[in-house]
Amino acid sequence: MRFSSTVAALLAVGLGLANPVEKRHIVHTPTVNDVVILNYALTLEYLERKFYSEALANFTQADFVKAGFADPFYENLKEIYVDEQTHVSFLSGAITAAKYTPTVELEYKFGVTTVLEFVTLSSVLEGVGTSAYLGAAAFIVNKDYLTAAGSILTVEARHTAYIRSQLKESPFPFPFDTPLDFNQVFSLAAAFITGGKSPVTLPFQAFPKLTLAASKYLYEADRSCVTFTGAFANAKAFDSSITEQTKIYAVFFSGLQKIAVEVKITGKDYKVEKLPAGIAGQVYVVLSRSSTEFKDESYIAGPAILEVYPKGGAHKY
Repeated sequence: MRFSSTVAALLAVGLGLANPVEKRHIVHTPTVNDVVILNYALTLEYLERKFYSEALANFTQADFVKAGFADPFYENLKEIYVDEQTHVSFLSGAITAAKYTPTVELEYKFGVTTVLEFVTLSSVLEGVGTSAYLGAAAFIVNKDYLTAAGSILTVEARHTAYIRSQLKESPFPFPFDTPLDFNQVFSLAAAFITGGKSPVTLPFQAFPKLTLAASKYLYEADRSCVTFTGAFANAKAFDSSITEQTKIYAVFFSGLQKIAVEVKITGKDYKVEKLPAGIAGQVYVVLSRSSTEFKDESYIAGPAILEVYPKGGAHKY
């Protein structure tokens, strides 16, 4: 099942549900400690738990079989839900044991109406979860917390590989997983949060959303073009110093790589004429003022997510 277009559509819906971004010129890199990171992880686990809980309530085993996901897929989804519930309990307990306040479950809207949409978004969210833990690892001081985070990370990665395989995608499309920073992950997660109030204030900011134009073709490295709908107009609204003469770059995150490609202006949009070579799988992209400084203060929108295939290799999946 080739799901690049489904991913783009779901994320466009999700990112349109909430826009917590204030009009500001710079999103700052947050200052974190271990408890902040634990609550950050708990925020993500609550979201994932709710996502699976809703799906198991809304779709039956027969619905999954009819959609092409044969047994024991439904039972395995139940196990994934139990994993997410266990992660919630563990992280909440760790924060409480440290004599701090854990965050709580909020209100969410995922925009999922079919089994295929659910499975596709499941693959994306599990990938984001893996990237979140990987990106946070370098900032964890307590070795026990670091070991626990690593243990959860590997389970999230197995979830990702399993779901991808069920979608007939490569379960391991790249030799390295992709770390994301706190604000990048927060931007993706906040898109699905529609309400509720946490007793904890986390020091994260969301970037302006970055929307991929719909494409009837699969994205291939070193071949496909990508258009970011309304991105030039949005960039000028976010930062009034941006003009037609301002160089803006699409920075692609794939594994441990960060590859910057200068964008072109087409009306209100930005466009990348050709995806860079050497990227594959679930790839993240942000818009940046800089092609060399990969930090939050340089980014002006994103991340967006696209599924990228090797050049000439999309037919294999």
